[in-house]
Amino acid sequence: MTDAFLVALGGVTDPYTLLLMAVATFAGIVASAIPGFTITMAIVLTLPLTFAMLPMQGIAVMLSVYVGGLSGGLFSAALLGIPGTPSSVATTFDAFPMARQGNPGKALSLGLFASFVGSIISIAVLIVAAPPLALLAVKLGPWEYFALIIFALTVIASLVGDSLIRGLIAGLIGIGIATIGPDPLMGRERFTFGYEILTAGVPFLVVLIGMYAMSQLLSELEPANGGTQHPSGALISGDMRPHLWQTIKDILLKPVNVIRSSLLGVFIGAVPGAGSSISNLLAYDQAKRASKHPETFGKGEPQGVVASESGNSSTVGGSLIPLIALGIPGSPADAVLMAAIMVHGISIGPRLILDHPDLVYSMFIAMAIASVFMLVLGVILMRAFLRLLNVPKYIVVPVVLACCAIGTYTLNNRLSDLYLLACIGAVGYLLKKLDYPLAPLVLGVVLGPIAETNLRRAFQTSTDWTLFFTRPISALLLTLAVVSVIYSIYSYMKQRRLMAQRLDATSE
Repeated sequence: MTDAFLVALGGVTDPYTLLLMAVATFAGIVASAIPGFTITMAIVLTLPLTFAMLPMQGIAVMLSVYVGGLSGGLFSAALLGIPGTPSSVATTFDAFPMARQGNPGKALSLGLFASFVGSIISIAVLIVAAPPLALLAVKLGPWEYFALIIFALTVIASLVGDSLIRGLIAGLIGIGIATIGPDPLMGRERFTFGYEILTAGVPFLVVLIGMYAMSQLLSELEPANGGTQHPSGALISGDMRPHLWQTIKDILLKPVNVIRSSLLGVFIGAVPGAGSSISNLLAYDQAKRASKHPETFGKGEPQGVVASESGNSSTVGGSLIPLIALGIPGSPADAVLMAAIMVHGISIGPRLILDHPDLVYSMFIAMAIASVFMLVLGVILMRAFLRLLNVPKYIVVPVVLACCAIGTYTLNNRLSDLYLLACIGAVGYLLKKLDYPLAPLVLGVVLGPIAETNLRRAFQTSTDWTLFFTRPISALLLTLAVVSVIYSIYSYMKQRRLMAQRLDATSE
């Protein structure tokens, strides 16, 4: 094993390989900062370039794109309020308000360092716990998957904003949008109402870009009021310095949040099909619940940024657990990575660690080096992105709008998706003006189909509905879901009561 480690270390630290990894990390960051350009798309585009490389080299390059991509969505989330990728939805909740309050440098620094710490923790867990965690993940059936998604849906209760009813309505609208188009199991059309544009369904990324990007851009075009317009005409202004040492101190002085979020991301990543979009939201939700001041979340709370970014970045290590130990890809990006390994004639499965330990070690080393590249390049790019904020919004808004349209069209090369984008953007803008939170809607679109698919698979396997409560893991997750909802409602009512008391005290 020592010889295999040394071979892997020599292969990955080769100067040419390091240069390729740096370029790949840069490409992953930039690609994910563009709304609509997903991490999977970036890795797919990288795959053909690795065919002529050595196996270690090719895998290192693709992992670098992966690691860079999970942190790249931070830039557009913090500076524009638009999630660059589905895995950065929760990042917008506090990073964007923090940037709008005059601290864009701090928002980006917190996100970058949290991503770095999350990646390192996930690598440590991957090395130590890959076999046992993979065996646990593979034992999960449709009952456990459904229970997990129900637990994830309870996040809606903590994202409702100022109105519980409006938040729940937004979540139901999202689940309703997810039911339009082909049936997830049988492929039959439903709820299309005779419109051909809806026969393929409403792609999630179209909803994400429309709800966040289009509604935000339309809001930016409104006449300035309440002093929100900066004198320079820029979208955001303020302290653009990164404050690196202060950022490191903020994270290290509250290690529980970043460690909890990272471990949660690893676990979610180890569950095939869950993905970083779920870990991003769940990590944020748990950080808010554990906070002594949950009312500060959504208003520029630093720990909200730390939780969301460490949660999604740690998913990389978790998703590699079933891939390395069992040959099961945990996400579409892992499936592409698996294809890259198989192209070189290497079989994926339980014997991968025994037959090709040098390749496995090279994956561990490449992830660690890519995390360092991500941090260094992120800090360098941060200065460039912050400089772009000085550009007036009448220039920025059309450029971002064009990027959104291009990203939407390239998803499926369908012109109809652009019409859907415009309609969903208008709906998102209207909901925003009516004070409906958009996060529960997006969460409903993400998790609705997964919950439906696994519920139907469970009943196709067995019609005994008591299995949801008699299987230990499923019962535990459903119990946690019930407790989560009760606690969220209690916290919401307590917060409203305190606000009412403060108003009464002020009026007196």
